[in-house]
Amino acid sequence: MEDPVSENVESAAVAKAPARTPGELVALVEALIFVSEEPIGTKLLADILGEEKGAIQAAVEQLSAEYVERSSGLQIREIAGGYQIATRPEFHEEIRAFLKTRPSAKLSLASLETLAVIAYKQPVTVPEILDIRGVQSATSIKTLLDKRLVVAKGRKEAVGRPMQYGTSKEFLLQFGLKDLSELPSIEDFEDLVSSGSELA
Repeated sequence: MEDPVSENVESAAVAKAPARTPGELVALVEALIFVSEEPIGTKLLADILGEEKGAIQAAVEQLSAEYVERSSGLQIREIAGGYQIATRPEFHEEIRAFLKTRPSAKLSLASLETLAVIAYKQPVTVPEILDIRGVQSATSIKTLLDKRLVVAKGRKEAVGRPMQYGTSKEFLLQFGLKDLSELPSIEDFEDLVSSGSELA
């Protein structure tokens, strides 16, 4: 059975890319990244625009370079396997003041410690987290599940077949990571989350 989403993408895609200048392609890529609610990947951009992935990658790199060259308040970020237009972190406080928003609710210390254990030891079970932290973590895990920062990763082949947990795509989005290979050292991660990383 064919995937209806794939069918929609294929039907929307240009069968053969029209003649576009490099500047036009950069502008189109920028527009699609801008309107996408989630990071959009090179393959999907290529399918929609009927272009080769190499051409899309070159357009993204050109767009990113243009933002840097003109000292734009925006940047292209590669997050969770896709691209997203975001404001530069150095302008965060001014933007917050303009929007008059309150800081997002921050995780408790217990939840942050639990998240760190899951991030660096995944897949990991509740008993294994208990062994590492020395305290019960059921409430913290529920909080992290509610915030979609962690997900169940199946049951471990051990006595009792306990559930295993790992980080989610939302975790990558919240911390601005391309993938788990970009995780900093555990010490730097703890500094990051304890110094004000805001998790909605």
